[in-house]
Amino acid sequence: MVLILPLFVCLTLIYLYTTRNFRYWSKRKVKHDPPVPIFGNHYRNLFGFESLAETYTELYFKYPDEKVVGFYRGMMPGLLVRDLDIARSILNVEFSHFYLRGMGRDPEKEPLLSNLFHIDGDKWKFLRQRLTPVFTTAKLRAMFPLIIKCAEKLQVAGEHITSKGGDFDCRDFMARFSTDFIGACGFGIEMNSINDEHSAFRELGRKSLSFPLRHIILLGIWELFPEVRNSIRVSSTEVEKAVSDLVESIFRQRNYKPCGRNDFVDFLLELAQKGKMESESIENSDSEGNPIRVEFELKTMDLIAQVFVFFVAGFETSSSATSFTLHQLAFNPDIQTEIQNEIDQVLAKYDNKLCYDAISELSHLEMAFKEAMRLFPSSGFLQRLCAKRYTIPKLGVTIEPGVITVIPIQAIQTDEKYFDNPMEFKPQRFSDDAGKKINNYTYMPFGAGPRACIGGRLGQMQSLAGLAAVLQKFTVEPTPKTPVKLPIDPWRNVLQCVKGGIPLRLKLRSKLN
Repeated sequence: MVLILPLFVCLTLIYLYTTRNFRYWSKRKVKHDPPVPIFGNHYRNLFGFESLAETYTELYFKYPDEKVVGFYRGMMPGLLVRDLDIARSILNVEFSHFYLRGMGRDPEKEPLLSNLFHIDGDKWKFLRQRLTPVFTTAKLRAMFPLIIKCAEKLQVAGEHITSKGGDFDCRDFMARFSTDFIGACGFGIEMNSINDEHSAFRELGRKSLSFPLRHIILLGIWELFPEVRNSIRVSSTEVEKAVSDLVESIFRQRNYKPCGRNDFVDFLLELAQKGKMESESIENSDSEGNPIRVEFELKTMDLIAQVFVFFVAGFETSSSATSFTLHQLAFNPDIQTEIQNEIDQVLAKYDNKLCYDAISELSHLEMAFKEAMRLFPSSGFLQRLCAKRYTIPKLGVTIEPGVITVIPIQAIQTDEKYFDNPMEFKPQRFSDDAGKKINNYTYMPFGAGPRACIGGRLGQMQSLAGLAAVLQKFTVEPTPKTPVKLPIDPWRNVLQCVKGGIPLRLKLRSKLN
């Protein structure tokens, strides 16, 4: 009996503390699901029942008549945006109010997160401006011979698979291709991951995106209790050391100077040589409202962090997109045959060799790739954090700094309001005539606005080359183990990922057999 009163007081205090923000949306007359103490509306994600993209997709379709829907991520209020005009304002027009991505974790404690994807504010703007020239058309064309070399190795690896019966994990197969490409274009290293599924670089990629129990628990605590975030380090020190050692060894080989390879590492070393550089602030202005000038100097760890995100995000998104495309083509053999015929016709003009101009002419392949990205975008949602008090003109709803805003692109891209029979794989949606009618904010696999994916064009070009290499020589088919609907990994939230592999069968095309 003596213990009951203190326990009751303790539980009451916990309840009051964890529910103190739970009237945020009701005060603003924004519809929302009733939140659960401590967990808000995200308990299914926190306990691994569904990914965040699935949570947001479910919420999107639950309120079909609303322009926005409220939710609580732990104790923090968030706003899910259903209206395309409001989404456009947040991502683009009112960017000064929503320039923060709001990933939140501290780059000082987790240095690999000091990269273009995770950081916010002035440093983000500075890096974005300085890294954009890496992805010009001229640079992409110059990289293409390296992509073709990797694509040719992919065909050799495919022949090895067919000689052993043809069953293979498409997800891992395309991940090895992406890893080799990034090694060649980013690091200037021949990785040979395509022929060695246990190569050091492929293993590094797996470790970088693994979610051990420790990681899951710490990330859950970080999500639920903002007050303790500054004392939590989530990422693995083992991965950080492996990446740092690898990149620094490349820097040393080049004497910390560009060596003329014109790859991503060369570009970063060239930037570092410039010393202190200035940029206009996105966060602070002078008394007249003009942005102040801020100074930055890139340190070695800043460079390593950019190489890390180039490596991890590059191979993860491209391998996911290409393997999902092949999965869809396996279940749609007529579309696959149409694409293969196009590949044959186009390559006949180029001595049956893949090249930059040939890939640019493969319109049916590009349509299929875009349709796969519509059905399963690598990022299932876009997140922005309100940086300044903002009133949504359409609704008169005011949100405060710190409120998460989410644009659920997985849901928008599969909404029958925007796409007929949205779950059907129909590449013709992206033909020249039909594609022009698609609203820019109903199809955003690479994001939109100033924080759209900087490497989107490179990723698409590399993906199309890999797909063309496979379909030029092989046909993909489902196996008895291939699910029609692929399961989603509930622990992958930043980037969507299929749970497990994608079992398919590879066959030499009849004209080559």
